[in-house]
Amino acid sequence: MKKFKFGDIKIKKADPQQLTDKLLILNLYITQGLTLFIGLIWILLQKRNPIHILNFPDNAQFVYWALGLAAIMLVVDFLLTHIVPEDSMDDGGINELLFGKRPLWHILVIAAIVSVCEELLFRGAVQHTFGPYWTSILFAVIHVRYLRHWIPTGWVFLSSYGLGYIYIHSGTLWAPILCHFIIDVFSGLVIRYRRAS
Repeated sequence: MKKFKFGDIKIKKADPQQLTDKLLILNLYITQGLTLFIGLIWILLQKRNPIHILNFPDNAQFVYWALGLAAIMLVVDFLLTHIVPEDSMDDGGINELLFGKRPLWHILVIAAIVSVCEELLFRGAVQHTFGPYWTSILFAVIHVRYLRHWIPTGWVFLSSYGLGYIYIHSGTLWAPILCHFIIDVFSGLVIRYRRAS
């Protein structure tokens, strides 16, 4: 039996165009599953109840926080795409591959899964430990496809900080979840139907 050596592992940069659709979706769902798992474990280690964190609020005030931040983020994103050179906002083509041919129902499913899993980990668990600033730095770093350019990295940081802000002021995790969902659905639809036209 051949011994396994960590030195035999070769890490090389993957070209997004080499990914098949099935592999991309599988990667997305696996990473979101890991994100959810880590978030739940982290919350449990904090001796907090994940079900309590996800309790739906009694009033709809959180919706105003989510819609307000989503509107601001969409306007800023629109301005950035028209002011900043296109190559400096490049994510390596991942979003185009992810949403470009996706049916509407699947865009909604992806946005729902990503918003719940990422917000449970980052706002629900990490922010409780480190606060919104360091959480936003970590959030920007894990969105590694943007790190080649400082403008999208800064924008991801500010977006994350905004999500942390509305979590604090609304008192419910559903505000950043809803905001994240709206942004991802809108972005996915723009990519999907811009490509179609």
